[in-house]
Amino acid sequence: MKIKIPGYKLAVLCAAGILAGSVNLKAQTVIPVETSNNAMVLQVAKNKDLNIIYFGKKLNNTQEYSQIPGIYKQSEDYTGLFNSAYTPAGSRNLVEPAISVTHTDGNNSLDLKYVSHDVKKISDGVSLLSIVLKDVVYNFEVTLYYKAYYKNDVVEQWSVIKHHEKGNVTLQKFASANLHIQAKDFWLTQYHGDWAKEMQPEESKLTHGIKTLDTKLGTRANLFQPSVFMISLNKPATEDEGSVLYGGLEWSGNFRTDMELDPQDNLRIISGINNYASPYELKPNVEFATPAFWYTFSTHGKGDASRKLQSWARNYKILDGKGSRVTLLNNWESTYFDFNESKLAELLKDTKKLGVDLFLLDDGWFANKYPRNSDHTGLGDWEENKQKLPNGIASLIKEAQQNEVKFGIWVEPEMVSPKSELYEKHPDWVIKQPKREEYYFRNQLVLDLSNPKVQDFVYGIIDNLFTKNPTLAYIKWDCNAVIYNAYSAHLGKNQSQFYVEYVRGLYKVLERIRAKYPTVPMMLCSGGGGRVDSAALQYFTEFWPSDNTDPLERIFMQWEYSYFYPAITSSNHVTDWGKQPIKYRTDVAMMGKLGFDIVVSKLSATDLQYCQDAIKNYNSFKQVIWQGDQYRLANPREGSVASVMYIDEAKSSGIMFNYLVNNRYDEKSRVPIPLKGLDAAKNYRIREINLYPGSKTNIDGNKTYSGDFLMKIGFNPQVHAGRTSVVLKIDEVR
Repeated sequence: MKIKIPGYKLAVLCAAGILAGSVNLKAQTVIPVETSNNAMVLQVAKNKDLNIIYFGKKLNNTQEYSQIPGIYKQSEDYTGLFNSAYTPAGSRNLVEPAISVTHTDGNNSLDLKYVSHDVKKISDGVSLLSIVLKDVVYNFEVTLYYKAYYKNDVVEQWSVIKHHEKGNVTLQKFASANLHIQAKDFWLTQYHGDWAKEMQPEESKLTHGIKTLDTKLGTRANLFQPSVFMISLNKPATEDEGSVLYGGLEWSGNFRTDMELDPQDNLRIISGINNYASPYELKPNVEFATPAFWYTFSTHGKGDASRKLQSWARNYKILDGKGSRVTLLNNWESTYFDFNESKLAELLKDTKKLGVDLFLLDDGWFANKYPRNSDHTGLGDWEENKQKLPNGIASLIKEAQQNEVKFGIWVEPEMVSPKSELYEKHPDWVIKQPKREEYYFRNQLVLDLSNPKVQDFVYGIIDNLFTKNPTLAYIKWDCNAVIYNAYSAHLGKNQSQFYVEYVRGLYKVLERIRAKYPTVPMMLCSGGGGRVDSAALQYFTEFWPSDNTDPLERIFMQWEYSYFYPAITSSNHVTDWGKQPIKYRTDVAMMGKLGFDIVVSKLSATDLQYCQDAIKNYNSFKQVIWQGDQYRLANPREGSVASVMYIDEAKSSGIMFNYLVNNRYDEKSRVPIPLKGLDAAKNYRIREINLYPGSKTNIDGNKTYSGDFLMKIGFNPQVHAGRTSVVLKIDEVR
């Protein structure tokens, strides 16, 4: 008998027969975690160890999973733990553990055994499996959770740790997930970078030993390395071919992912909060919940995996992922800190003239004793600067309303300037070593969000803005500093809990904000991509990929971000960075949530006309970009042309962006680019849009092509030095 639940399958199998409703521990119980196409299969061994016996494409016959272990004839596993579902340290384990503890009596051993499991339907297509493991000597237990999103082939995995010992137990390592995968070879795609150089990919073959992806920055954790990665099985996956696993941790602080080829040449992936400087004292009867680790798997290449992940994010993880977004004009690159009410009034008029929805006032609007006229002062003193804004934010919002646009504002509430009233009044709220020299990142320090009083203060910054200005329509939340000299006056002797409690404190603040202001759009900004993860994005509608807005650079960055995040989350602004014309810059920014950070009054008449027309075009098809399926057609790292396409669910309307990314002589789109995602049986017309005023296109928009032709032969956008950016509208001929 097989228990079937929509969106999830749980089968209880044993060697002697098939059981339902009970578990026979003398046999080997098998628990498949299945989605639409994939399976990760757990097995309870005769000694009650919980092991992973399969990861990959699911079988048609669930009962055959129990036969998988007998097919492999690998070298001996002396421990019986190489394929453990949650590897404990200190007993018989010889590989990297998922969990390591020091008990109340000082003992470091742990041996987790299966006790029970349960499955619950969360919603249509989403179910949750929980498995309880307990140590055989100590009163210590771990519950493993597997949340399966059936349609999207995504699984979230996390653990909840607790004990009933007579004193505190120290968690030395506390991973969220422990995977075990079998293949001939494994190829890792990871990302690195720095400010203005985010999301730089590297691919390498995994060899024996442990490859660790981690960060120890505390805040802005993704500055040097994000937690997302890809693993190709057997050979490097391409856009449309190959087996590939995507993974990432839902945590906005220090993370750690270990990738270990074990002595049997199988891959073990262990991911969770970084235990660096963080042995965690866990009191009796208190639960420690680890953040979720998400993963998806595809046997049809990177593109298929990314579309599943984007759909999952829109439907389940991103705040208002199925909703809409506002276009905006930001003042930062046009004024920096140098502005006043009259300057902003002109920019508000420009906002309406341009045709966007909202004006965003950036850094520099606050502080009086130490005015925020540079990034050296005032951070933390969140009252309007009386010299710049004598009539306050309210007058600007009124001015915006008169210009028929919305008003948004920048904050950086987690940080403090050493030269500020906040620092003078509450030095104990600041993260710093009490007897050491202060080190500044961007001339600032970080507030201690492990302290409930600081949490109240940060929440109050946002709450006060909305209380005084109920029609405030947008928040840009920045986080520019990393944590130097980590020390919390609030935690006292419990410093090893600081890095964990800081992030928990941040989430508490964001939960309170969203409970009171559930729909206000908020941009997650952190010097660029310093805090882009699926946990933070549950509270934000969008993120800022990079302070580098050079459109040529952004093509490469946005390409890599799109493997993991949908276009609706990517804030792309048109600025003066780069040498490309306004058309190129605007077209690139359209591949996501469009915004502008330019001096509108300095645009030529034709540049302004182009921008106004482009915004109207964008408003007509932005839902296809935000909610449609994305197909990467021509990789900028592999040729002179980059091409990306979005198509709606009905396969009736699409947008194709094409760019020249090589300025060498006579580089162009020499051959047709095969399209993807169309209906082979339908007919389509392709016309060029977003033309610069006065220019003409050579593309005949009256011709008709079958979807079959466009996907097998392709279409040439005629990109060359005279046409460096070409946007094509694809429509079904009815």
